[in-house]
Amino acid sequence: MTKNETDGDPNISLNISREEMIRLLNEDLSREYQAIIAYVVYSQVIKGPEYMDIARELEKHAAEELTHAIKIAKQVDYLGGQPVVVPKPVKTSDQAVEMLRADLENEQITVANYRQRIRQAEAMGEFALSEILREIIVQEQDHEIDLAGALGIDVPALPKLKPKQGKTGE
Repeated sequence: MTKNETDGDPNISLNISREEMIRLLNEDLSREYQAIIAYVVYSQVIKGPEYMDIARELEKHAAEELTHAIKIAKQVDYLGGQPVVVPKPVKTSDQAVEMLRADLENEQITVANYRQRIRQAEAMGEFALSEILREIIVQEQDHEIDLAGALGIDVPALPKLKPKQGKTGE
């Protein structure tokens, strides 16, 4: 692979098959389900006057994540796949800061994945998919900003994506 094929990350290929895109979108869908559950739960269990505003914001995030899940499921179906039904595991804690940090970490992973997915969709000629993902990523980045603000920190740098594993359909 060349640097251009991977936008600088030699572990991620832009030239993927339709089946691989379906698999990756289903992973993204599982992460959206995770976010819905986390935001619903966290918004209700975070206590204290310092968390009242963020709790209300988390409720809004839950609704936005549901919209993302529907859009991703629609794209999986469009590509000929079956949308998954199982969320990624949700971290729980009795500490508000730990929950907010878990949410922030999940949002960072989601943004990194969607940035890559946009590049992959464009390489496949799936421009409508890339536009849908662009709409989603705007809200995901807003979620990062809200969570970092609630934690009193700057939005951390995006994590590096893990190397691809298993069959990629290349």
